[in-house]
Order: sequence, then structure tokens, then C-alpha cells
Amino acid sequence: MKKMKKILLTGGSGLVGRNIQEHSSADKWEILTPSRKELDLTKLSSVSQWVKNHQPDIIIHAAGLVGGIKANIQDPVKFLDVNVSMGRNIIMVARDCNVTRLINLGSSCMYPKSIHSPLTEENLMAGKLEPTNEGYALAKLFTTKLCQYISTENSNMHYKTMIPCNIYGKHDNFNLETAHLLPAIIRKIHTAKVDNLNTVSVWGDGNARREFLYAEDLADAILLAVEDLHKIPNTMNIGLGLDYSVNEYYQTVAEVMNWKGTLVHDLSMPIGVMQKLNGIDRQKKWGWTAQTSLKVGIKKTYQYFLESLC
Repeated sequence: MKKMKKILLTGGSGLVGRNIQEHSSADKWEILTPSRKELDLTKLSSVSQWVKNHQPDIIIHAAGLVGGIKANIQDPVKFLDVNVSMGRNIIMVARDCNVTRLINLGSSCMYPKSIHSPLTEENLMAGKLEPTNEGYALAKLFTTKLCQYISTENSNMHYKTMIPCNIYGKHDNFNLETAHLLPAIIRKIHTAKVDNLNTVSVWGDGNARREFLYAEDLADAILLAVEDLHKIPNTMNIGLGLDYSVNEYYQTVAEVMNWKGTLVHDLSMPIGVMQKLNGIDRQKKWGWTAQTSLKVGIKKTYQYFLESLC
């Protein structure tokens, strides 16, 4: 019987990690998902010992300290420090232990604030970052460049960075203090519906545009890339190639929940960049396309919310 190859999946308890493990093709691999107690990615000695002991064939680095605008504004030092430490440790240990395949997950936050959408991989480091998430973005740029340098120095090392747009889905974070836009909208409108509230507050005028990819679709792309890693470029956006306004996200969630209230815009609150849409020419060339529509994804995510958190 052929021995299954081992994948070390960091961030196995997070949104992306759990969707990877639940994907229909996950059983092709032996996926190792150590807890934070077993593997502290912020400690070099812990990472080095774990990788030497378990000898994974492939690493998917999906771990990270993440949060929405509010969390990033409040604690930029932590977002920079923790994400740089985790990324540096796992990537450098992988190199030193001769793990030849690694997928590093980036973020569309890495792109400059002033670059007009769609954002293409050539735009990375071409301008100033959005201040509301600069710490997190700098950490992601660091790990991306580190992977590029390692692959350039040694052509046997296939260390690639996939840059997804915003992600939502099962196992999301619905805490309004730390959630991203779409799960926060689901929580807010659900609360309004349950409490018979007639209004929900929206930060800004609602015209800013965002791209959200269903987490199951991202898991599909990542597991396909594991089998095909030598064929993809060093950096590659993953997304839908289309976006929606904040108002449209609120309206779609309200429609799914059958909430008939009114959106009230708070123009005093920050909104970040006006548009952040991934250019997906490299993804198209690779041959992968997301399958889940916005409305279907929201329905599935809300169902998970109801079953798991309410």
C-alpha cells in the first residue's frame, strides 16, 4: 500500500484550516494539525523540534493572527510581531529541514492603498499600505518575500504564496469585536431580526467594495495546488474576479434572513480602501475557478451560524 504523504497544516483550528480538513479531497493526505500547545509557532525551538520529529512532506502555512479593521487599528504591534514570528519560524525551519514544498497564505491587505483594482501580483510593494491594517500587511509581505528568496536560491524548493481575497464561511469568527465584514454583517442582522430591531448601523456610506470568497472554495484551490505546486507562479491571487459594495452585502444577508429593516449609515466610522478586488489572470491561466455564489455561500454560512453558535 502506498504511503500517504504528510501535510503539516498550521492554523488547523481556524477558518481556512478547518475547511481544508473537511474538503472532499483531504483524505488523499495525512494532514497533521498540531494544537498551539503542541506547536507554538512563535517559538523557533518548538517549530524546529516538531518538524524534525514529524518530517512533513508539505507545509501549508494558514496560521495567523487575524481580525477586522477595529482589531487591526487597536493592536498593530501584535499583528505585526506575531505574524512575522510565526511566518519566519515555519518557513526557515522548513528550509533547514529540506521540506521542499510549502504553500504560504498571503492576503489582499498586502497590496498598496493607492493601486486601482483589480490588484495584480506585480503591484506588491509598489506603494504605501492601507494604515488600518498596515502591521498585518507588512507581516504578510515579509513571508511572501522570504518564500521568493528561498525558491530563487534553490530551485528544488517550491515555496509559493497564494493571496486570497477576503474569506468567509463555516467556522468563521462572528465576534463583532474581531470579525471581518461579512460574518459581522451576519451577526448584526441576525441580532436585529431576533430582537425585532428596525435598523442596523453600517460603517461609512456603504459604497466601498469588497471581494469575498467562500472558504470551501479556497480549500479546494489550496489542495489542488498541493498536487500541482511546481506549475503555479511564486505569487498568485485567488478570488472571484468580481466584487460587491458593502451595501450589497448587507442587502443580500438581509434577504437571506428575511429581515425587512433599514440600514443606517454612520459616516464617522472608518471604511478602509474604497475597492479591493483581486486580479485573477494567473489563477485563470492555472485553470481554477470558484464555484460558490455569494447568496449560496451566505445561506450556508448562516446555517452554520445557527447550528453552531446560537
